[in-house]
Amino acid sequence: MSAESSGSGGDALAGTIVVKIGGEVVGSGEAAVLAADLRELIGGGARVAIVHGGGPQATELQKRLGIETQQVAGRRVTDAATLDVMKMAIAGKLNVELCSILVAAGLSPVGLHGASSLAVQAVRRPPKVYPSAGPDPVDMGFVGDVTGFNLKLFETLWAAGFVPVIACLGADASGGVYNINADLVGNQLAAALRARRLFLVTSTPGVLRIASDPSTRIPQLTRAAAQHAIAEGSVTGGMIAKLEEAMAVVDQGVGAIHILGKLGPGDLVRAVREPGSVGTTLVA
Repeated sequence: MSAESSGSGGDALAGTIVVKIGGEVVGSGEAAVLAADLRELIGGGARVAIVHGGGPQATELQKRLGIETQQVAGRRVTDAATLDVMKMAIAGKLNVELCSILVAAGLSPVGLHGASSLAVQAVRRPPKVYPSAGPDPVDMGFVGDVTGFNLKLFETLWAAGFVPVIACLGADASGGVYNINADLVGNQLAAALRARRLFLVTSTPGVLRIASDPSTRIPQLTRAAAQHAIAEGSVTGGMIAKLEEAMAVVDQGVGAIHILGKLGPGDLVRAVREPGSVGTTLVA
């Protein structure tokens, strides 16, 4: 597979692009806006892979089924019943809905999950100590860690004009299926593909110096600037982990990472052509 970085020649829209979409985006009007922009990117020569989560929808389904949602250090504990919910909500309903939105935009999506010819390869995470969860190792149940991807499958789909749409479930060769954080799947896939760009589409309009004030959006961050923002306390909460994981991916050959949300028409394309104009662009 050829590596593609932000320094590659040709049109700015070309190259391999991984787009990670949160469940809150799939269930909103933003998904149709995103689909139109993806059509333009693909028309400009991009090879797009989409990774999606579905945490809010899974939590709601658990509530309707009377299954308690358990979390440790902000992470979902996945017992057998919860894993069934993740299969139904994420690999089922959300994947179908997202594919249907892409079809309506004129694209050719193919819904996938970890057990789709081991598209996302994983192992069950062993018990480990989590910050703020006490000194003892915690078993998170059927939670997985990514070990690889079926890159040949993605290449085959792209060559035939299809768009892989990947639910954040991993699998192993013995038939085990595991719940994996969608950001982790998106980051790891971008690194494996040495993608030109990784988009993390969230519910916030980028990295903000003041979480409640969109006008404090930071247009661009280097690794050093991101570390400084975390150290001085201007970046807090879940954005800390998102930044740390994203910057690690930049070190693995991803050209640029864009954290953005609350998308309007053309915003995704604008983020490619004018880095920093929308959301926050992370570079090495």
